[in-house]
Amino acid sequence: MKRINNSVIALSLFVGIANANAQEKKTLSLDEAVQLGIQNSKNLKIDAAKIEEATADLLEAKNRQLPELKVSGSYMYLPIKPNVDIKLPGVSGAGGPEVHQVLYGSANLSVPIYSGGRIKYGIQSAKYLVEASKLSTENDKIAIAYNVAQAYNNLFKANQSIKVFEENLAASQKRDETFLKMENNGLIARNDRLKANLQTSNIELQLLEAKNNYNIANINMDLLLGIPEITELVVDENYIEEGSDVKPVDFYVTEARENRKDLQALAQQRKAAELGSKAAKAENLPSIAFTGGYVAADIPKFLTVYNAINVGIGVSYNLSNLWKENSSLRQSQAREKQLAATDELLNDNIKLDVNREYQNTDYSKKRIVVFEKSAEQANENYRITKNKYDNGLATMTELLDADAAQIAANVGVINAKADAALAYRKLLQTTGTLTIK
Repeated sequence: MKRINNSVIALSLFVGIANANAQEKKTLSLDEAVQLGIQNSKNLKIDAAKIEEATADLLEAKNRQLPELKVSGSYMYLPIKPNVDIKLPGVSGAGGPEVHQVLYGSANLSVPIYSGGRIKYGIQSAKYLVEASKLSTENDKIAIAYNVAQAYNNLFKANQSIKVFEENLAASQKRDETFLKMENNGLIARNDRLKANLQTSNIELQLLEAKNNYNIANINMDLLLGIPEITELVVDENYIEEGSDVKPVDFYVTEARENRKDLQALAQQRKAAELGSKAAKAENLPSIAFTGGYVAADIPKFLTVYNAINVGIGVSYNLSNLWKENSSLRQSQAREKQLAATDELLNDNIKLDVNREYQNTDYSKKRIVVFEKSAEQANENYRITKNKYDNGLATMTELLDADAAQIAANVGVINAKADAALAYRKLLQTTGTLTIK
C-alpha cells in the first residue's frame, strides 16, 4: 500500500509540474497588441526620460528671470593680537583693544531688468525643444505600432501555415493508408506507394518548419509586448481585411506633410535654433539688474556695524566682446543651416517613402488576386488529376505534384492577404496616420 501511495504522490507531482510549465494562452487583437507594445516599450521609457530632461532645461531657463538672493556669513578667530593703527584724526591707535574674533554677514539681492533678450529667447527655445521631444516620442510610438503589427503578421502567417499543413498531412496520411491496402491487394506497385509516403514525409517536414517559425515568432511577440515568454498568443484573423479602400497617392503625400511627427519635431528644433541665434547676438549687449544688499559686522571691543542697507542699479558689460568674435552666434547659425538642409532632405525622403509604400500596397493587393486565381487553378488541377489517377489515366508522380502545388497555392493566398494588410499599415506609418487606439 505504501508503494502505491508513493506512486500516486509522484504522479501528482508530475502533473502539477506539467501544469505549471504549460503555456498560458492569450487572445489578442492587433490593436490590443499595439497598445501592450507601446505600454511596455523600452525605447519609449528612454523617450520619457528625454522629455523630463528637456522639461528640466525649460525650468532652468525660467529660473533665470527670477531674483537672485544670496546670503553669506563668516566667523574668524584671531589667535594672535593684530596690530591696529587707526588713522582717523584725533583718534590714537596706541594701546588698541584686544581683538580676537570677527563676525561678518551679508545678504545680496539681484533682480534682472534687461539682458538683451537672452532670458526670453532661452525660455522660448526651451519650450520648443520640449515640444520637439514630445513629437519625437509620438513618432516612435507610430514606429513601435508598425513593428508590433509586423510581428503580429508573422505570427498569423506561421499559424495559418500550420493549419494548412496539418490538414494536408491528415489527408496525405489517409491516402497512405488507402494506398497500403491497394498495394496489399495488388492494385498498385510498391514504388507508387513509397512515392506517396515520401510526399507525406515532405509535408511533415514542412509542418515542423512552420511550427518552428511559429514558436520563434511567438517568443519574439511576447518579448515585444513585455509579457512572459511562455505565453502562447492567439491572433485575431480579421485584421487581414484592412486596406481594402486605398486612396490616390497624392492624398497620402499630403497626409504625410500634415501629420509626420518627425517633420513637426524638426520644425520645433528649427524654431529653437533661430532663437538660439538671437540669444547669441544678445551676448554683445549689456545686462542691467536692480541690486540690493545688507551688511552686518561685529568686532568685539572694537567695531559693530548693522543696518548697512544698500540699493541701486547694476550694469554689466563684457568689454572683450569688442574684439572677440561671437563664436556662439556662428555655432547657432551653422545649426540653423544644418536643420534647414535636414528639413529639405526629410521632405524628399517622405515623398519617396510614401510613393514606395503606396506602390508596395498596390502590388500586394494585386498579388492576392493572382494567388487566389492560382489556388483556384491548383485545386481544380488536383481534382482533375485525382479523377484521372483513379481511372488509371495519370501517374502517381502527377498526382503528388498536383497535391504539392495545391498546398503551395493555398498557403500563398493566406500569406498574400496578410502581407497586403501589413503593407497598408506601413503606408499609414509613412504618412504619420497609423492609428494607435
